[in-house]
Amino acid sequence: MELKPQYFKVEIENKVASVAFNRPEKSNALHKPAWTEMKEIFNMLSETAEVRAIVLSGEGKNFCAGIDLELLMSVSQYQKIECAGRRSEEIRGLVLTLQEAVNAIEKCKKPVLAAVHGGCIGGGVDIIAACDMRYCSNDAYFTIKEIDLGMVADLGTLQRLPKLISPGMVSEMAYTGRKVHGKEAKEIGLVNQSLPSRDELMESTHKLAATIASKSPLSIRGTKEVLKYSRDHSVEDSLNYMATWNAAMLLSDDLSEAFKASMEKRSPEFKD
Repeated sequence: MELKPQYFKVEIENKVASVAFNRPEKSNALHKPAWTEMKEIFNMLSETAEVRAIVLSGEGKNFCAGIDLELLMSVSQYQKIECAGRRSEEIRGLVLTLQEAVNAIEKCKKPVLAAVHGGCIGGGVDIIAACDMRYCSNDAYFTIKEIDLGMVADLGTLQRLPKLISPGMVSEMAYTGRKVHGKEAKEIGLVNQSLPSRDELMESTHKLAATIASKSPLSIRGTKEVLKYSRDHSVEDSLNYMATWNAAMLLSDDLSEAFKASMEKRSPEFKD
């Protein structure tokens, strides 16, 4: 792997990439270089053939505390720009840059499983909302903290969460900033499962990632693409897209291998 991350730990084993926020002394709050690095990591893993699934977690006591306050406070420098239009243009550019770092997770061709322990705060919620699946330990909590900072959450939470859980619950979280703990997160559908401990969380999430990695990588990538398309389009448009997709992708070596393995009563072995 050419990329040598400073603010993340990245390991690849048995077709599964483990990516971990690695600023534990800052509760994994992300300053600008870390946001840039996150985008680079997921862009790279998206194109790394040997990677078929990704588990995203955090080092230390918390999953991710979102945007580093120093980065947030640095926005005040734009007040020095006299022209209101140019000042607004600079702030908009910063927000779009951070959004692209989160978008890289959603655009990644490989399924991304978030494994959350401790705090998932502010920008951390933006990040998990862009993942394909979310799991947590019972001690985890989720909070849309921006409201307590006099801000509107701006990196994807308000756009993605209403498509994952009840819009009413999103509104409650966004207006109050209250903490939603692990078991409640499971009840409202924010996470697929809440596990008793961090160790059990990581074991369970990696086991699921390994199962995904054992499937046809071409089919997994296609499934992610079609799910994203269907989320944002009508049923009719999505079915038409699906028909076109399979016209191009159905007759693959993976299909032949799956049939052959079934007939021979063995596990299929797919090429990267």
